[in-house]
Amino acid sequence: MGEVIIRGGTIVTVDSDSHVLSGDVASVDGTLVQVGGSYTPTTSDYEILDADGCIVMPGLVQSHVHMCQTLARGRADDLELLDWLRKVVWPYEASLTADAMTAAAQLACTELLLGGTTAILDMGTVHHTDALFEVARDAGLRATIGKAMMDEKDSLTPKQLQESTENSLAESARLCRQWHGHDNGRLRYAYAPRFALSCTDDLLRETARAAGEAQVRIHTHASENRDEIAEVKRRKGCDNIVHLHNVGLTGSNVALAHCVWLNEQERGLLAETGTHVLHCPSSNLKLGSGIAQIPELMDAGISVSLGADGAPCNNNLDGFLEMRLAALLQKPRLGSKSMRAATVVKLATMGGAKALGLDHEIGSLEVGKKCDVIVVDQTGPHVTPTVNPYSAIVYACRATDVRHVVVDGRIVARDKGLLTLHVPDVLKNARSQAQGVFDRMK
Repeated sequence: MGEVIIRGGTIVTVDSDSHVLSGDVASVDGTLVQVGGSYTPTTSDYEILDADGCIVMPGLVQSHVHMCQTLARGRADDLELLDWLRKVVWPYEASLTADAMTAAAQLACTELLLGGTTAILDMGTVHHTDALFEVARDAGLRATIGKAMMDEKDSLTPKQLQESTENSLAESARLCRQWHGHDNGRLRYAYAPRFALSCTDDLLRETARAAGEAQVRIHTHASENRDEIAEVKRRKGCDNIVHLHNVGLTGSNVALAHCVWLNEQERGLLAETGTHVLHCPSSNLKLGSGIAQIPELMDAGISVSLGADGAPCNNNLDGFLEMRLAALLQKPRLGSKSMRAATVVKLATMGGAKALGLDHEIGSLEVGKKCDVIVVDQTGPHVTPTVNPYSAIVYACRATDVRHVVVDGRIVARDKGLLTLHVPDVLKNARSQAQGVFDRMK
């Protein structure tokens, strides 16, 4: 990797003091060695990225993504959660082949990296999880990925997605052994039981045990939709978060997507156990699920981060859009100061790093951390003039403003061009594979 020098930008560090600096950001063999000031290369093995007129900041960390769903973009509009799953998303996932999964992951990685997302926490489907890891490896994305686990027998769940408890746990353990820590730690595993309604209590308890032994994350959904919550209460006799807590699925290694509808007891459990909340504003709006009370969760000391969720419920993977919505959604409810721009940038970077258990490595620009850095052009008419870089990032910038992307010290995008995947081929293959998937569903 050698030396990478990002020269001459406005540097938003997102460190504990929220420094805004000017000058260079430099890394050697993937590790940041200088943030601010002027850097002189120490060897002949170096590359320079021009950041003049740009903001230099940590790469976005999206803590809830479904790369496997990308080929279903625009196919599941105007549905609420349970109908969305049963009528479109589960039949779609059941129809995915290994080649279609590869196409979906390549399309997702292309969109994520070009849009400035350098790290994700991803939930796949029941099958073909190796393909997700292989694509993320080759694309250069930092990814923590898990196989969706679904052992509850539901008459509305396609048979292709129904698995035994034993097989679900065995395949998860195999994937964890094979991929966790791969590629200098850039690829990691997370156990991913889908949600309480698709998993037996035995599976959830064994998942908590297995993930604890392997010292990996647990990634699931919770309290997204009121019909979901009512069904959990009918089946389990308690609220969603209480049920997850009872089977061992709370704690500092647990990340719960959505958490839109929580009562005081559930908030208390999340705070007491250090469980992470993954906020997906676009998804929650489009599915009509509701607006998560993020300022209240943060005031309670709960760790919060951002994710785009999946293309069928968003319909994109744009981290900048999620920042803007996260900031704006709370203001009519709690006032204009309820979610400041600097706070939202931290959710999108350090918040995501904490959810992944990687805040000691990524999420801020500090000497000794990994070089996951993006360069965001602030010279466009929709950003000009720029006075406060935090304001520009959250309220004005778009994914298409990302000029350069570096992950683990490797330049993966330069001058808005992806270097690791051939984008025209990715798009062509995605269209072809998507058509095949939906033809099989007829």
